[in-house]
Amino acid sequence: MAADPLAALLALREVAPRRIVGLMSGTSADGVDAALVEVEGAGEATRVRLVAFLTRPYAPALRTRVLGLGEAGAAELLDLHYRLGEEFACAALAVIEPARRRGAAVHLVGSHGQTARHHPRGAAPAGRGATLQVGEPAVIAELTGLPVVADFRARDVAAGGEGAPLVPLVDWLLFRVAGRVRACLNLGGIANVTVLGDRLETVRAFDLGPANMPLDAVVQAWTGDVQAFDREGARAAAGRVDAALVAELLGHPFLAAPPPKSTGRETFGRGFVAPLLARFAGREADLLATLTRFVGEAVADGLRRHVSERIDELLVSGGGVRNRTLMRALGETLAPVPVRSLDAAAGMDPDAKEAVAFAVLANETLFGRPGNLPAATGAAGLRVLGKIVLP
Repeated sequence: MAADPLAALLALREVAPRRIVGLMSGTSADGVDAALVEVEGAGEATRVRLVAFLTRPYAPALRTRVLGLGEAGAAELLDLHYRLGEEFACAALAVIEPARRRGAAVHLVGSHGQTARHHPRGAAPAGRGATLQVGEPAVIAELTGLPVVADFRARDVAAGGEGAPLVPLVDWLLFRVAGRVRACLNLGGIANVTVLGDRLETVRAFDLGPANMPLDAVVQAWTGDVQAFDREGARAAAGRVDAALVAELLGHPFLAAPPPKSTGRETFGRGFVAPLLARFAGREADLLATLTRFVGEAVADGLRRHVSERIDELLVSGGGVRNRTLMRALGETLAPVPVRSLDAAAGMDPDAKEAVAFAVLANETLFGRPGNLPAATGAAGLRVLGKIVLP
């Protein structure tokens, strides 16, 4: 242990580049994404280079437990909080140790954690937002020997915000282009978008609705959990779209609600899919085709309904970018707006973006800079995010 670990943490502001590990596990609960990022500067001067990225999948039994977090009792929640801390630490070490063997120091970890429950404002039982991420950061600090910034959402929620989305600031720092309006669409379990202009004050971001979450649930039910997702959208491509059901689903109240707004498994998880599976028994390919089209239509509907600017380009990241059927649907519903993967447009692995984002947010916290955008989350103001665990 350093003689003064707080002084050592603050001294990292003078290190260039800082090597920061970003850790993320999303609503699809596939595993832990770990990105090792070299960061220089902070705020508008931030410069980033992705050094290494990997996904450490959850073992099937653990993934089943993670997917059940929303209904977990206190004992299960407690056990998973520490167990997932170990999983996050192992993912971090998988990118840290090769760097250390090359003689490169790693300085800091930023961990989003795994969302156990997320109650947006207005939908929460108490009439205010509440959020809970698990994956004990003290365990990550203990096993990596590094300071950890974690639990980013809580401060925004305490300030009256949704606690999500938190990636928009990073989208603006890394992907804005002068004179153009770019929309950054992330297709994880949930679809969320950031609309970027020249000025930070004009950035808008919100959750659009479901992305992979209901698609994964159909595949898992259809295959008895033998397969976790629709690889490249092949199963959906073999089905027929039920236009009437697409129209019915587009009437979901979340889609019409004005931003700021966020959603999750409580709204579009297995409970959303279960009655549809019953209606389409024996026609699972048709249901998958229909839900895939619905995701594309919901994204287009949300952008037209809630974004007034003319979008010049849509950059897509997240696991959904690998789903050819979904990407085709987006191209059709958003035409003539160009739809491109983040890799093709900006040279970043589309699977890595959210893990990179939490490395950048940890860097902002290190410099005492806010990490939220109140226009996106609804918070009362700018807030420095995260809780710091010293090694």
